[in-house]
Order: sequence, then structure tokens, then C-alpha cells
Amino acid sequence: MKVRTFHAAPNIPERISHLHDLAMNLWFCWNWEAVRLFIRLDPKLWEECYQNPVEMLGRLSQKDFDEAAQDESFVADLERVYEHFQDYINRQNWYTKKHGDKQGFLTAYFSCEYGIDEGLPIYSGGLGILSGDHLKSASDLGLPLVGIGLLYQKGYFRQRLNLDGWQEEAYPINDWYNMPVTLLRDGNSDPLKISLDIAGDEMHLQIWKVQVGRVPLYLLDSNIPENSPQHRDITDQLYGGDRDMRMRQELVLGIGGIRALDALGLSPTVYHVNEGHSAFLALERIRKLVTDEALTFQQAREVVQASTVFTTHTPVPAGNEVFDIDMVKKYLAPHAIGMGLSWQDFAALGAADKTTQDHKTFSMPALALRLSAFANGVSKLHGAVSREMWKGLWPDLIEDQVPITSVTNGIHTCSWLSHDLADLFERYFPPRFKESPEDPEVWENIDDIPDSELWRVHQARRERLVFFVRKRLSRQLARQGAGSSAMKMAEEALQPEALTLGFARRFATYKRATLLLKDPERLKRLLTHPERPVQILFAGKAHPQDTEGKELIKSVIHFARRPDVRNRVVFLEDYDINVARYLVQGVDVWINTPVRPMEASGTSGMKAAANGVLNLSITDGWWAEGYNQDVGWSLGGGTDVCDPKERDRVESEALYNILEREVVPLFYDHDRTALPRGWIKMMKDCFKSLGWRFSAHRMVREYAERAYFSAHDATLKLRADTFAKAKETAAWRSKLAEAWPEITLETQSELPKTTILVGDTIPLKVRAHLGSLTPEDVRIEAVYGLIDPYGKITHLETITMQQQVNDDGWITYFAEFPCKQSGQYGFAVRAVPNCECVTVPCAPSLVTWE
Repeated sequence: MKVRTFHAAPNIPERISHLHDLAMNLWFCWNWEAVRLFIRLDPKLWEECYQNPVEMLGRLSQKDFDEAAQDESFVADLERVYEHFQDYINRQNWYTKKHGDKQGFLTAYFSCEYGIDEGLPIYSGGLGILSGDHLKSASDLGLPLVGIGLLYQKGYFRQRLNLDGWQEEAYPINDWYNMPVTLLRDGNSDPLKISLDIAGDEMHLQIWKVQVGRVPLYLLDSNIPENSPQHRDITDQLYGGDRDMRMRQELVLGIGGIRALDALGLSPTVYHVNEGHSAFLALERIRKLVTDEALTFQQAREVVQASTVFTTHTPVPAGNEVFDIDMVKKYLAPHAIGMGLSWQDFAALGAADKTTQDHKTFSMPALALRLSAFANGVSKLHGAVSREMWKGLWPDLIEDQVPITSVTNGIHTCSWLSHDLADLFERYFPPRFKESPEDPEVWENIDDIPDSELWRVHQARRERLVFFVRKRLSRQLARQGAGSSAMKMAEEALQPEALTLGFARRFATYKRATLLLKDPERLKRLLTHPERPVQILFAGKAHPQDTEGKELIKSVIHFARRPDVRNRVVFLEDYDINVARYLVQGVDVWINTPVRPMEASGTSGMKAAANGVLNLSITDGWWAEGYNQDVGWSLGGGTDVCDPKERDRVESEALYNILEREVVPLFYDHDRTALPRGWIKMMKDCFKSLGWRFSAHRMVREYAERAYFSAHDATLKLRADTFAKAKETAAWRSKLAEAWPEITLETQSELPKTTILVGDTIPLKVRAHLGSLTPEDVRIEAVYGLIDPYGKITHLETITMQQQVNDDGWITYFAEFPCKQSGQYGFAVRAVPNCECVTVPCAPSLVTWE
């Protein structure tokens, strides 16, 4: 049977036709006034459509449309919202005001998942939410940026819990024609397509577009008739299938993403690799420069490396994306030839350390690190962890100088701030709050809000959360076939006035969701206190193949079903953006108990803090930067206990102690006006200290000012005059590599034999033989600092030594360094390439120590 298809659109009356424009731009999802318009049309249908306005408009009856078009109040509201939308799209913004002179600037942001709104389920968790918030903040700031990703037919799984509390997975199929995505077409009105070779088979991809405010997100789709079944399945599930499927997905994302940009006529000057999944994009860019511009591999590498930014999110080696080398060869051997490389040299690009000769695996983060000029972790602590993890790529560098910095994650404030708080802030904050939530001065206005008003809003959010939980829990139990007694208990779950703790995240073992359950009887006493009750909300998914994570969920649910605590503990199934929003806006305390330092950043606690929720967390990830005693509570004290059982025992004990001695008493300490003044003060301090620091606006601006703009400038210089600077730099590096072994260093300084006092300076004198290299090629540096108990130099400082004397082929260098504090100092002398003479400052790939 031959089926011909066509698309029917809703017949929206002209007076309210702007509803379609608002539905097709995800700007609506962080603007409550727009959301409220759709709710007003039909509140029940809005929920049934999973808060997807495109599907909702498709399901509304013509009678509903006609009535809305005759409702003068609705029409006026729609016009007002649409006017705000148009003003947002067209007005001046941070980028146009501060950096609008950057001709041709454009960043392409690659990520394998995007969590923008619950109505577009192409995300699984934190990485996707961060990517979505990155696009939203880039839009608000006016930063020229496009997103690249994959359009998953089934997305990530929907979680279902059976009667025993065991997680089961469902994969509903997404109907793209009833979602805020648009299929792009060519000049003949046919779907715009690209192709790529997958192990000798040609496959095709069509391109869809999602508009996120001012920022377009382009999503690749392999589920089209001309592809074979195995190729159609590539964009079937997020994180689904075996290693071969993952390999093919990442080929499509990286290589297909570059070809999609070409097909769209876009020429980014910066490429941001958000986690290693898309690192193949660098290989495709090099291949194109070699084949299209007749550059050598090294010349092309100069251009690609200078314009690539890489963000790693993984704090442990086991979490890094690694493929078997034979699988990589199966798919990428032609690429190696196209890049002008032998297979051995190609495989070395993915080696996990510099000394490996027998290449059995291919590391995606290692590839990205080698081919990017700017690399970062996602918190200060994670930056340090990443430098330690990847120091093998730079074995001659001191660990602190491994070229991985940090840009701490942030959240898109308007997406996560409750609309009740947003209304309150609108009355007391200056109008620039929505445009500049990263401005600390804005948040100082929190002190102008009366305690009673702030507390009333917070209590309203907790009440709303409790009603949401009861409604959702009732649906959950009804689907499971629970009896009438269980259904009645669901209607009475939780108390709107009780201290409410929240724990919601991916259920992986290192996140230790059951740390709070280590002493069930002690926890029971906390939960059931007659005058100061506590209640806990859990939510989260385990990976479908993570049996241990599923067991953790089951154990939480079994505890929650105990008759003595069942109205105090609830596990909400199918954790998503909507559930997360209710939780971070409505609980009183956000609990986070990962094994340090395995939480690279974490952003759920930031979302809670933006709503005045206090964090009680291990000092890991972002909380290691955000914590002070005025804004929340810290577990672990930054120490790392080696024995896992002892660590869990110590930290669970600390968790109970903090709850019993600090959190509960402070929450229930009300004055004669029934206000918990101490708690409210901590809420206000939380807003002032954390609200601006952990904003995605701050994060995106930091990426732009520290990485994107310099990469853009370097790209223009390297591409100018038919890549003259790229060719010159590649030749210079080649000369250095050949002559570097000729360098010899000799320190001639004698340390003072008398006592050295703080404030004294130590003179250094070094003789260097540079062989065939010149002082313009090489920089002589002294590295110094205090010595730790393990003999390592800490609090590292580097000074460039000055050339003063030439002597029989040797060059003498001088410098001095100050003793700024008492203690044992150490110093060492090294020669490094003088990267100041190249376009992009770089970490030394060649180092000679004395």
C-alpha cells in the first residue's frame, strides 16, 4: 500500500494568529505571561499535551478558537504578550552594546542533548538542561550562536514504577509535526538534506529547526525512508543501543553537524564542543581544509585548534567516552586518508596520554583536548580534577599548569524562578533584572522586600508543591492498580506547613540517594516529630542498564511505604523539567550527597538557590564555591575519606546532626508574628550571594569574553591571505619540534646561606644553549612556590627570565622572585616555546627542564 502524506495546520482566526508564532518559539517557556495565555485557552488540555503549545493548538476545537477570538480580554492579552516578544527579538542587548563590532562572529554550539522545555523531550538530565540554558542565555544576551544536536524519535525514556518500586522504561514516539520544530526545505520545497559515509554506506539526514528566542537550534534526523533500517535508528533514542550505535550517533553529530552548517550557508568562527560526544567535528573540519584549501594537516590543525572550545563534564576516567580502536578504524579510516595522516598518527589523536604507542582505544575527550585552544571543567574543583585526570597529555608540565581551566556552570534564571517570586521581584527589583540577572547589584534589592511578603510567597509555593505531589502521586498509584486505602493516603500525603526536604537527580550510586536512610529509626524520629515534622520528596531516574541505581530507587520507595512514615516521604516518578521546576521552587532545603569529587558541577542546587531554597550539600562541584555559613550547610568539610563505608557513616552522621541541631530548629523558630526571621535572613543572603554568581548569563558571558571572542579573532587572522598565518605558524612549530632536543639549561645561581626573610627577593641566573633556535623562538621561565609535604611546588607562579648576555653560543638569563610568606620554597627552570609570536597563546607542547 502506497501512503501519501500531507500536513494539516489548525485554522486559527486572524485576530489570534500570533498564538502560532508564540508556540513555535521556545521564548514562551521562560515567559510566564506567554504560558498563561495557553493555559487560559484550556487548562486541562495544556496538561494533557505535556505543556506543548503546538500540540495543544492542534487539538483545540474550532469553537474554542472562535470563542477566544471574540474574547476582547484574551485578544488584548495576546497582543500585549506578542508586543513584548517582538521587543525582545529586536531590541538592543549586551552583545550589540558591548561587542557589536565583531564582524562575522558566530559560535556553533554542539551538544548531544538539549533540555529546553518539557514539551520537547530530547534530553535526559543535567547535560541537556545546561545546554538548553546556554542557548536561552545566549539569546537573552544577543550573542550570535547556533546550536547543533540530534532529533531523537523517542528521546529519553519515560519512567514507570511497578508496585514493587522497580523502574520500568517506556519510549513514546515523538510526533514532530505537533511539536515546536520545523523541517527545513530547499529551493524546491523538498526537505533540506545532507549525506555522509557510514562504513561504506551512504546515509542521508534531514534538518529540523527549533527557535529558542533569538537562537536557532538545528537538529539532525536520520529517520527517513531512503536510509536503511540500521541508519534510520541512529536518531532513535538518546543514549540508547550498544557501543556501535553510540559511535554512529557521534559521527552524525560531529561530522553531520559540520555538513549541516555548510548546507545552511553558515560559517561559524567558533566551535564549542560541549562534552566529547561531538569531538569528531574537529576531524571533519581538518579534512575539509586539507581537501578544499590544499592545506597540510598541521596547517589545518592550526586553524581548527584556534577556533575550538571544549568543555568537559566528566570527573572520573570511567565516565569518559572511549571507543575500541578497531571500531574507530571501521568508520574513520577514510577520514585519516582525507586528512593526510597515517593510521598510526590518526589513532594517536585519541590516545589517553602522550606516551601511548599501542593504540587500543580512542578517547573522545583526549581528541577534543588535543584539538582545542580553550578547554575547561565546569567548576573550580572540577577544573583541578580534570587537570589531574588529563596530565598525561602534557607529561612535561606541572599539574597546575595543565591547560584546562574552569568556567563554573550556571542556570537560566527566568526559566527556573517561580512566577510568584518573579512577580514579587518585579515590584522591588529594577527593570533590568530579567535582562541582567548576573548583576550583583540587582540582587541587593532583596533587602527591600518585607520578610512577611517573601515568606508568604515561599509558603504559597510549598503549598502548590504539596497539591502537585498529591495529584501526581494519585495518578501514579492509579496506573499501578493500587487499592483504595493507598489512594486515600496519596490524597493526604505531606503537609503544606512542614519543613520540606528535596532530593532529585539521576540515581547513580555515587550520588548516594540513600545516605539519608542509613539510620531509619533516627530519620523516623525527624519525620514524625509531633511539633516539628519533616517531610522528604525524592525523584530521579536510573539509566536503563544501571541495576544498582534501580535498586536505590526501590529501597527509597520501600522505605516511603512504611506505615509510620508513608505520609512524610514520597518518590515522584518520571522526573523531568516540570517536576524539577515544582521541586526547586517549593521545597525548603535541597539535599545533595555525592561522593566528592565526583559531582563535576551540579545545577539543581543552583535552581533551588535562585528560589531562596537553602542547600545542604557535600562541598563538591558548584557548592565548593557557593557555600558559606550564611547561605546553607556544608557536609564533608572538603575532606576525602578513603574507606567508602567509613566515609558514608561519617557523612550520614553529619547529615543527621545538621538536620537535628541546625536546620529543624531554625525553620521552626518563629517570632511573635509567626515568622522564622533567622530562616528568612538566610534566604535573603542566599539570593544576594548566589543568585547572580550562578546565573547562566554570567557563564555565557564568561565563555564569550574568555574563549569565544579570542577564538574568533584568531580565526580571522589565520584564514586571512589564503591562510598565510596558519602556514607560517605550522612551519614555525615544525622547526621547533626538530630543533628542540638541542636546548640545554644550566642554573648558575647560589642560594643565600643566611636566613631569608619575607619580603626578600632571590636572584636567579641561568645559561641556555638554544642550538639552531633563537631567543625569539624560546622563552626561559622560572617556576616557583611553596613546597608541600609531598615535595611538590604549590601556589605556583611563573616569571619570564630576561636575556642579557651572549657568551660563546650560550645565552645568559636573569630574574628574581620575591618571598611573599614564610615557609619552604622551591623553584625550577624550564625552556618553553615563545607562543607570544603565534596567533593563539598555547600551553607548551615542548618543555625542557634543567
